[in-house]
Amino acid sequence: MTIFQKIIDREIPADIVYEDDLALAFRDVDPQAPVHVLVIPKKPLVNVAGASEEDRSLLGHLLLVVRDVARQEGLVEGGYRVVTNNGTDGGQSVDHLHLHVLGGRQMTWPPG
Repeated sequence: MTIFQKIIDREIPADIVYEDDLALAFRDVDPQAPVHVLVIPKKPLVNVAGASEEDRSLLGHLLLVVRDVARQEGLVEGGYRVVTNNGTDGGQSVDHLHLHVLGGRQMTWPPG
């Protein structure tokens, strides 16, 4: 069981900013920007590479949650970055799909 599943199950506390039947969004405990929120599916998907055709609707839903969280956090006007990491080389540290919503400062490129 991942730390994110424990957050979904309320075994570990989190600063939750959004929740519905399919997704949960909470503040990252090690923020890399003034606003750093993680959006996760409640379904235990490892990453985008592990998604199937039946997850198509869920993946779209997660992006709409990102949009709503960005609005809620006041990021739309200035802009924001959305990142998901896949596998070890991609920097994935938790084996549960998560989208990072980063904003509140100028992002640089390349990201690293």
